Amino acid sequence: MDHSRVAPALTGRIVAAQEWRNVAFVHWRVDPAVVAPLLPPGIAPDVEGGSSWVGLIAFELGDARIGPFPPLHRLGSFTEVNVRLYGVDRDGRRGVVFRSLEASSLPAVLAARALFSLPYVWARTAQRPHADGWEYASRRVAVPSASGARFRLAVDVDSDTTVDDELSRFLTARWGLYQSRFGRTRWLPNTHEPWILHPARVTGLYDELCAAAGLPGVSDRPPDSVLFSPGVTASFARGGIVRRS
Repeated sequence: MDHSRVAPALTGRIVAAQEWRNVAFVHWRVDPAVVAPLLPPGIAPDVEGGSSWVGLIAFELGDARIGPFPPLHRLGSFTEVNVRLYGVDRDGRRGVVFRSLEASSLPAVLAARALFSLPYVWARTAQRPHADGWEYASRRVAVPSASGARFRLAVDVDSDTTVDDELSRFLTARWGLYQSRFGRTRWLPNTHEPWILHPARVTGLYDELCAAAGLPGVSDRPPDSVLFSPGVTASFARGGIVRRS
């Protein structure tokens, strides 16, 4: 099935907005049976080429806004690293399911957990450019709810070439996310300009986040897709409850 690079128009009240900058997308194929138990109720694994996918995504998050209010400068800009899966509901909507999200801003972690029930984890995160690409790092803060899991990633980017094919759209053109909140699965739609994607290559990876997210061994092998984007500005609408039957 074709995945459009262009987001459908949002309906309903905007509940959040933020910038995603210097985004590295690293993905592995996995058996859908591995993914299925990790998805919220009412969500099935989304499949491309006979496989579902695990994504390890690193980027800078900035200009975070809640509702109609201006950017929350106290949250600042920070590197985020997330482990994500891909699901589809009974209405055919294709979205992201986050297994974990690392962030160095404790206010952002607490706000995202309280307002949206997203599985953010407080971590020391950073990123920096190098001659041919970007480097990212994360280490969870050692509190009782965290394991101290670590992550390091370096990618080289071919900035002279762009990618736009069915697989790249499957992995990046995701116009909503699913979340479990108060025993129900919610759909939170989003919109942003089309991704500008460049091919990239992993030159260094140390990852404990996939295993901590219930996906051991996935990142021990070479990734099946590596992409990079300069970034987009995303907005999220209120959404609603996912039908379960």
